[in-house]
Amino acid sequence: MNTLYRFVTAHRTGKWYQDLRTAQEQAYAIGAGFLEPRSGEFYQYPGTRLETQVLEPVEPQVIAA
Repeated sequence: MNTLYRFVTAHRTGKWYQDLRTAQEQAYAIGAGFLEPRSGEFYQYPGTRLETQVLEPVEPQVIAA
């Protein structure tokens, strides 16, 4: 199973990212939180929420011709 992450604010909805760190970096870039450069800690601003989505593995389908 894969988990996708994104941050959502009252005015913006982020893209889905494959890892939490990338989602945090992008949230910082749009002003949805603060990323402490020395420690790497991410602090989301009030009103910002983290959404996750779990993707189930897709089994290939065989289509008979």
